[in-house]
Amino acid sequence: MLAEDTKYLQIAQTLATSIRGGVLARGERLPSLRDLAAQHGVSLSTAVQAYRALEDMRLVETRPRSGFFVAARPPRPPVPEATQPPPDSREVDIDALAAHTLRFAHEQGYISFGAASPSDELFSVERIRRTVMRAAQRHRAVLCEYALGSGHDELRRAVARYALRLGCQLKPRDIVATNSCLESITLCLRAVTRPGDIVALESPTYFGFLEILQSLHLRALEIPTHPRDGLSLDALELALDTQPVKALLLSPTLSNPMGGSLPTADRKRLARLVSERGIAMVEDVLHNDLAEQEERRRAVRSFDPTGHVMLCGSFSKTIAPGLRVGWVEAGRWTEPVRRMKMATSGSQTTFVELAMAELLGHTGNEAGFRQMRHTIGVRVDEARRLIAGSFPKGTRVTDPAGGYVLWVEMPRVVDSQALFTACLAERIAIAPGTLFSASDRYRHCIRLGVGGRWDDAQRHALMRIGELARALVAAAPALPAAA
Repeated sequence: MLAEDTKYLQIAQTLATSIRGGVLARGERLPSLRDLAAQHGVSLSTAVQAYRALEDMRLVETRPRSGFFVAARPPRPPVPEATQPPPDSREVDIDALAAHTLRFAHEQGYISFGAASPSDELFSVERIRRTVMRAAQRHRAVLCEYALGSGHDELRRAVARYALRLGCQLKPRDIVATNSCLESITLCLRAVTRPGDIVALESPTYFGFLEILQSLHLRALEIPTHPRDGLSLDALELALDTQPVKALLLSPTLSNPMGGSLPTADRKRLARLVSERGIAMVEDVLHNDLAEQEERRRAVRSFDPTGHVMLCGSFSKTIAPGLRVGWVEAGRWTEPVRRMKMATSGSQTTFVELAMAELLGHTGNEAGFRQMRHTIGVRVDEARRLIAGSFPKGTRVTDPAGGYVLWVEMPRVVDSQALFTACLAERIAIAPGTLFSASDRYRHCIRLGVGGRWDDAQRHALMRIGELARALVAAAPALPAAA
């Protein structure tokens, strides 16, 4: 018999398969907690965990004094196919476009879908404020001390405890505090590459990753990626067989912008692959807590006994964006990364690290993550419904199992940069698809971040983007008739 802590996942997945396959209809009543526990021979707490997991997947809803029911989800627009990037590596040159896009993504007076960042309403702002004030008062002496080292011991212990959620057992002394997840990634790539080296990554990929590669004069090798299950390991193996790849830079959980997450079997296979090939992998775990399925929150590093996976994270998407506390545990490259950090930007702000350590130890974090996943999930479902009803015919939209980023693939006659310009004229910000590749692909795609404020103004703006896209389709030259 399976252990109780894994049995609930099996129950949840069995019910999820029945719901997604139509065996259990929308609105149908599900067994009570006691009946579910009796059916599967588990404890009541295990039944509760199973239903919570299904609620996180937005497949089940609770009705007060009535029980559990299959959630009524709106009709789903089609999702994109797996990508097919070019097989060769490319130099990266996206700085100008990235700067232009980000300027308007955060510009006052614009309705922004251009940034992949959450709004303050998703966080416990008052708790963060009190914690920072308490840290400054309790440890006021550190305000006049010059910080040295790789981070305060309390923060590093707190990060090590947090990493257990990712399935990783880290030693606090091996953890290095940083200014952000992007700084952690930059340090890791500096430790294992030299200018001109090839780095493999998902396609499309986060433009911040491409900016790092450009700044370090590294070449990008984009690997085919599925919008649900992430990077293709078969394609990755072929790339490693045929090209001198020096490092991998991946987000196995909720990759940005497509939102794919590697299945557990692929995570194990990926860990074996980098170990056998002796290649460094930089793993971004920034969004892991936002994944609906618990098994897809587990880091690839948890399956890596050889230290080839370098783990990078922060809490800017889930706990306290404004504190800017990141971390890295670089495996066999821990010492080079530690030295580079000290030589580049030195230590962090101690009282901020202490505040983050306290926030990480808060007993309400898991409930907060669950609430955030639910709130964002409802919003993503609504955004997908609005896109399906207002964007051009033939539009495809990702259906990520967590997170607040949508990748929208429109008919090829739509130029996303022309759409970007048209949206700016109406004070709406989006992110054009060309920003997410070094190969000038995805010109007909856009990324939409729906983690910001969400009200009628955002809803109308989203539908207006669709109207502008339809206008571009209508204005496009007609294709020549077939002979």
